[in-house]
Amino acid sequence: MDRTTHINFWYVVFAVLLVVLVQSWWAESRRVENIPYSDFQVLLEEGRLESIGISATSIRGRLKYPVVEGHEFIETVRVEPDFAKDLAKYDVEFEGRIDSNWLAQVLSWLLPVALLIGFWLFVIRKMTERQGLGGGLMSVGKSKAKVYVETDTQVTFEDVAGVDEAKAELEEIVAFLKEPASYGRLGAHVPKGVLLVGPPGTGKTLLARAVAGEAAVPFFSINGSEFVEMFVGVGAARVRDLFEQARQSAPCIIFIDELDALGRARGAGPMMGGHDEKEQTLNQLLSELDGFDPQQGIVLLAATNRPEILDPALLRAGRFDRQVLVDRPDKTGRVDILKVHVKKIKLDPEITLEEVASLTPGFSGADLANLVNEAAILATRRNADAVTMDDFTRAIERIVAGLEKKNRLLNPYERKVVAFHETGHALVRLALPGVETVHKVSIIPRGIGTLGYNIQRPTEDRYLMTKAELLNKMAALMGGRVAEMLVFQELSTGAEDDLAQATNIARMMVTRYGMDDVLGQVTYDRERQTFLDQVQDFGLSTRSYSEQTAWQIDEAVRELIKQAFDKATAILERHRQLLDDTAQKLLAKETLTADELPSIDTLQGAEQTDAASRKVR
Repeated sequence: MDRTTHINFWYVVFAVLLVVLVQSWWAESRRVENIPYSDFQVLLEEGRLESIGISATSIRGRLKYPVVEGHEFIETVRVEPDFAKDLAKYDVEFEGRIDSNWLAQVLSWLLPVALLIGFWLFVIRKMTERQGLGGGLMSVGKSKAKVYVETDTQVTFEDVAGVDEAKAELEEIVAFLKEPASYGRLGAHVPKGVLLVGPPGTGKTLLARAVAGEAAVPFFSINGSEFVEMFVGVGAARVRDLFEQARQSAPCIIFIDELDALGRARGAGPMMGGHDEKEQTLNQLLSELDGFDPQQGIVLLAATNRPEILDPALLRAGRFDRQVLVDRPDKTGRVDILKVHVKKIKLDPEITLEEVASLTPGFSGADLANLVNEAAILATRRNADAVTMDDFTRAIERIVAGLEKKNRLLNPYERKVVAFHETGHALVRLALPGVETVHKVSIIPRGIGTLGYNIQRPTEDRYLMTKAELLNKMAALMGGRVAEMLVFQELSTGAEDDLAQATNIARMMVTRYGMDDVLGQVTYDRERQTFLDQVQDFGLSTRSYSEQTAWQIDEAVRELIKQAFDKATAILERHRQLLDDTAQKLLAKETLTADELPSIDTLQGAEQTDAASRKVR
């Protein structure tokens, strides 16, 4: 017998029993008549009762012969005999009543149980929500992906600027989703997965949302960390559920942000063991990537700023077919990004975005958005009608150097040391070619431990540097300490960061760039694993050279630092009067702009003349 027949049989049995019970109740109700107690007394006095059954609350009697309606039995509620005797004197029909309190009795034990159950359900729900398990334990395996339709994203490629190459790659994905037949006429299919790689704040998530807005398809957005929970197997279940929802909504886009939280290499690192739950989740993701057909119109986008720690199986062809670099923008890109963000603010007509872009090398798209907002806040704070270039400059100073510390008062000697220190940096930078030009010098304390600062403005984006340019850059870093030595014949702690930067450049020149004549064209420093711009060193690096070579490297680094120090010393000794005059002006005004500093032509011309005279001698 199959399951359906078995279920139908029990339905029949239940129906038959119900009919029998109803019929029995009906027959019983036809035999017994409920009467008032006064009628019972009349029947008793007339002798029409054959037998009587008495209970605590009722009396049931059998009639000697049935009444016309066919009832054989009568039933009535008892009334106290003395009270009934008094009532019988009067021609009044009376009957007994039983107070019906069954509802109160049921509620007396049911309500506390219901309250207790409700309290525990509330506690369990709050605990599961705090653990990130959603609405309850039954929904723990459900995907937490936020689903957007094209009208929800409200982002298009017009909102994305400064990453033209990455945008062009993704425009092709949009074309595949819009016209699959046209792009598949030669047998091509849409890439299964596209991995967006880049430093934080460069616009990876914005690009993914723009793809969804342009393609006009559902957009499933989820963070990699939302897959892994405290229960084993939850992550894998959520991956399955996410792809199942995507198949039902195809064509669509799945976007996993911070993929490194989910796709970390299994068993990576000598001191890092595997995590069974994370590995199960990653294995399920790999299985889903192999299992879906790209012809269905499902595109997987993912973003990470740590591609080096991703599992190699995740990056192979057939899973993430394309890796798109979303890097920090160059000057042209920064101008394009600024054009997007300044649409929301009122600019002074005299501002040129090219000048703002030249002051922000290394800024990401998020940094530029923050810069525009900070400039607008500063202009609003001073009740201005529009945002000026000075607002942008102050905003850059706040972002780069930190908040201005007006209550940090330096004693006169410290102010003088800081003034000569910053002036020394500025004059050496202005005197040497290949070094960023100085935009502003200030001795106003900012941030944590910053007593003064120079803001440089690169003339162009640079991707290669020569040995002479690196030496000039080191000399500019040493300019502050040299100025202190010339004026005060004393060293201070103010050059700590300058020395660290100069030493790092010198060591890279010797160990990585092969710029030392004695050590030769050899790389001694093994390239350490980097997470884009951040070098990760867990103390596990080993050197592959001898103690003798290590001593030679130290000597070469020390010699390069000495050359830079000597070069800065020669420049400032030749321009000692200019150093004193500029430092006094900085002490008086606290901030000097490029127009108030000595001209580059004057300083560099003097250096070229001096170099020519040394050659003649």
